[in-house]
Amino acid sequence: MKKIITGILSIMLLLNLAGCGNGKSGGAHVFYYTYSDTYISNVRAKLGDSFNKMDISYHDYDSNGNQTTQTEQVQTAITKGAKALVVNVVNTGSDDAASGIITQATKADIPVIFFNREVSDKVVNSYKNCVFVGTDAKEAGHMQGEMIGEYLLNNYDKTDLNGDGKISYILFKGEEGNNEAIYRTQFAVEDANNILVNAGKPELEFYDISNPNKYLVDKNGQWSAAAANEYMSTALTSFNDANNNMIELVICNNDGMAEGAITALSSVGYNTGSKKMIPVFGVDATDAAVELIKNNRMTGTIKQDANLMAETIAVITSNALNGKDLLDNIDKTYIDKGVAKVRIPYSKYLGQ
Repeated sequence: MKKIITGILSIMLLLNLAGCGNGKSGGAHVFYYTYSDTYISNVRAKLGDSFNKMDISYHDYDSNGNQTTQTEQVQTAITKGAKALVVNVVNTGSDDAASGIITQATKADIPVIFFNREVSDKVVNSYKNCVFVGTDAKEAGHMQGEMIGEYLLNNYDKTDLNGDGKISYILFKGEEGNNEAIYRTQFAVEDANNILVNAGKPELEFYDISNPNKYLVDKNGQWSAAAANEYMSTALTSFNDANNNMIELVICNNDGMAEGAITALSSVGYNTGSKKMIPVFGVDATDAAVELIKNNRMTGTIKQDANLMAETIAVITSNALNGKDLLDNIDKTYIDKGVAKVRIPYSKYLGQ
């Protein structure tokens, strides 16, 4: 993972960009889809640190999950003299929002670095001064599915609370139309099922047979702890120990939703740090999730490296502000063929 950036530490220590300090109109303008997302909050903090070390002037914007707001913020930033646009785009279900930002940037001849929330190859290739920094959307789903399947094989009888020979699960999806959410939702279950079936066990069974989707989605698209907590609390009123149908496994598209589910479980005596535990899996390895795993309140997560994400964005931004090739000093083995997309690798985290 560390080789993704060639000499990044030396770059951050030695590079000193000319221009305005923080607080003036130029430099990088960074647009976050929402500050409330835990992982994005981590990226924001670490990116600010990287920019400060590199003496890059920057301005942060909270789009609060609203694409219209973000589009207007981009327009304002360009008017104020932004030299680089770093965009965590709100709407990912179609190319419209990202293409609109590219249109504005092209007219003003300003580089664009999209990150985390993936835009299409078509969008990136439509502008020579455009890069995407993110992950392989499928990788987290496959890793989470493998982690869940392996855990269940090692803890099947303990997880099967009602002894019916099957594992019932609930799954929280962060957002419709988002590739990360789609693939995490799909492969977390598919890959776990493959492991179970190959070992002679039945497939996972969604707790609510009346739900054809086999997931519960954050309707606001913000992958929030609040949404998962509300869903989980409602589910526990009908699916519980008293009815002998307790939900036995919780799968979450991110750690924020895992936190919300754990809060609900704690209200009925589970996942408080004692032996009474429902396995909960997330994605991101946020500081909060790491602490929950350490305290035996959460089972595992897939690490999405916020620090490496931020450092990569910072180096590409410095390239943009210095008129260099945007992918200068980025390890080429992590760049997609035929499109300027940099993939930050995931890893499993089960505690240390």
